[in-house]
Amino acid sequence: MPPNVLLLCTDQQRFSALGAAGNDEIDTPNLDRLASQGVLFGNCYVQNPVCGPSRASLMTGRYVHQHGLWANGVGLPDGARLFSKDLADAGYDCGLVGKFHLNACFGGRTEKRHDDGFRVFRWAHDPYPGSSENEYHRWLHTLRPDLAGADVDYDTLPTELHYSHWIGEQTIDFLTHSRDRDKPFLFVANFFDPHHGFGAPEEYVRRYRDRELSRPLPDDLTGKPPIQTEASHASYAGHARGFTSYSPEELQEVKAAYYAMVTLVDDEVGRILDALDAEGLADDTLVMFTSDHGEMLGDHRLMLKGPMMYDQAVRVPLVMRLPSAIPAGARCDELVQWVDLSATILTAAGLPVRGEGQDLLPLATSRTATGRGWALSEYRNSGHPYPAPVHLTMLRRDRWKLIVQHGSPATSRERTGELYDLAADPDELQNLWDDPLHRDIRTDLQEFLLDVLVATEDRSQERVADW
Repeated sequence: MPPNVLLLCTDQQRFSALGAAGNDEIDTPNLDRLASQGVLFGNCYVQNPVCGPSRASLMTGRYVHQHGLWANGVGLPDGARLFSKDLADAGYDCGLVGKFHLNACFGGRTEKRHDDGFRVFRWAHDPYPGSSENEYHRWLHTLRPDLAGADVDYDTLPTELHYSHWIGEQTIDFLTHSRDRDKPFLFVANFFDPHHGFGAPEEYVRRYRDRELSRPLPDDLTGKPPIQTEASHASYAGHARGFTSYSPEELQEVKAAYYAMVTLVDDEVGRILDALDAEGLADDTLVMFTSDHGEMLGDHRLMLKGPMMYDQAVRVPLVMRLPSAIPAGARCDELVQWVDLSATILTAAGLPVRGEGQDLLPLATSRTATGRGWALSEYRNSGHPYPAPVHLTMLRRDRWKLIVQHGSPATSRERTGELYDLAADPDELQNLWDDPLHRDIRTDLQEFLLDVLVATEDRSQERVADW
């Protein structure tokens, strides 16, 4: 029988918010244990620095310019094929709990479903009041009817009532009671944390409140595109405060809360992994842990997520465990992408790959295997209140990162962007875009980016004749 698949996904967890990644400030013992039993990918890039487009790339295995969900609030086209549907058609029992975000769900909207293959679908976009179809609220109000209609800070609810705990409870219920035991399973557990707002149960925040946490990475943004200075004053889509409105003390409080949210998720992951062990499923289950994009946390004078393409925003944790195939304690620093996750799952299930992804198991199991050597991320004006629309494309290749800021063809002769040598400048402080000594590498990367975009065009329509 093909392996089971357990996909654990957080929202807005940057690559460094993990003990196994070398962060000694944060407590993630269960995720660290998972990494010690499998492989940690050190350079996993998402296809977009905001939720919806990135999640669409995960579920379809396609880049943003291919699948059409180009910004939050945009729906994935009805005909899009999801890898979960492929698994369901092949005999997998499929389930999901938590966020999905393949369609608009702002302001109380219930997210439109695709033909996704999920038999179990316990959807709740986030923990806040909204759609009547929010399964978390139904569960919460069953436990605490007095909270229905009350003024509640959902981020700081006690652990036993918290959204992250609900994700753990529903995942464990599927593993122990709700799954079809005659079939392999796919279960997707989509946590909302460590997404803003920045809050967690008091018992978790208390762990970090009095610790001496690192300060945000300083950057005066000299030599950076003007959009970054504008973004420092108003964070994502105007829904939250910009960096410049925070005091140093408040920034430390935010980091403490952010780390607390991650540790709460870690505890729930620990409970889920224990349930997997208790059911005798661990040896036959491909477990993946990852996140849909990162969080700036004040680094480079920025908060939250897109449109910027710093590693804090577009590089995420990726841990995989499959005891029968992946050696324990492996580390892979090849460039990999979120489009690769569905390809890895489909290949493990013995199914053909759709989209642009590549199977990651060879990278996890062989020292001689190599990846594609580049990563692509695309941001297309997902609602920021800046003077003009913001469109960015990032290419990571070898030691270099190129970010092109696109403008109107009629006005964009003086194109702006960013170029970083990550070997010499891993913190992305020195923008080499206008440096004459780096003009040739910038030109080479721009030409390579054009080749990438052409090579990944959608040419799936069959050509049936010469004309």
